[in-house]
Amino acid sequence: MRYEEFKLRLKKFIVFSLDDIKKIDPRFYRSRLNEWQDKKYIKKLRRGYYIFSDIDLDERKIFFIANRIYHPSYVSLESALSYYNLIPEGVYMITSVSSAKTFGLETPIGKFSYRRIKPDLMFGYRLENFNDRNCKIAEMEKAALDYLYLNPAIIKEGDFAEWRFNSREFLARANMKKFREYASRFKNKRFENRVKLFLKMIKKSNYAVS
Repeated sequence: MRYEEFKLRLKKFIVFSLDDIKKIDPRFYRSRLNEWQDKKYIKKLRRGYYIFSDIDLDERKIFFIANRIYHPSYVSLESALSYYNLIPEGVYMITSVSSAKTFGLETPIGKFSYRRIKPDLMFGYRLENFNDRNCKIAEMEKAALDYLYLNPAIIKEGDFAEWRFNSREFLARANMKKFREYASRFKNKRFENRVKLFLKMIKKSNYAVS
C-alpha cells in the first residue's frame, strides 16, 4: 500500500495500531512503518501504536491517546486536576490511573505516566466528547481522591499547603455528597481519615481567603 492511500484510509484516526492497519490491509508489510518513520511521515508512540507526524494535537486528543496506548486507564491525578483548574501549574506529563501495572512512557509528543490502582477503584470517570470521540477523564471528585490515595505522604496541614490545591474552586464546583460516597468506596479507614483532614484543611483555607 502506498503512503498516500494509507493516510487517506486512516485519516480519521488520532492514533492507530497495527490491529487497525491489519483491518484495512491484512497483508500489510510492517517494514513500511519503519520506512515511513525514517521519512518523518509517522511517529511511533510505543510498540504497535503510531500517529501521523502532521496531526494537530490539543489537550483532549492527547488525553484520548493516553487512554488508547495503555488500557484500561483514564486520565486523573495532576492532569485531571489541572484540567479542572484545581492546581495552578501546567503538567509536564499526562498522568493517568490504571488497574494494570504502574507504567511510564516517553514519546515524541510527551511523557505519559500510569499509576496502578485496584480494579475495584476504576470508577468515577466520565467521557469527554470531542469530534465524535470520547476520552476518559476522572470526575473532579475522583481526581482529588485518586491523588490523595496515591500520595499517602500528604497527611499534615503543611503538606496540603505545598499541594497548592484550589480549595475555593473545588468547594464551589464539586458534588460533596458524591465525593464522600466515592471516598467510602475505597474501603480504607486510614484513607477516609485523611479525606476528612483534607476537607477540614480546604474549608479552613477557603475561609482564610474569603
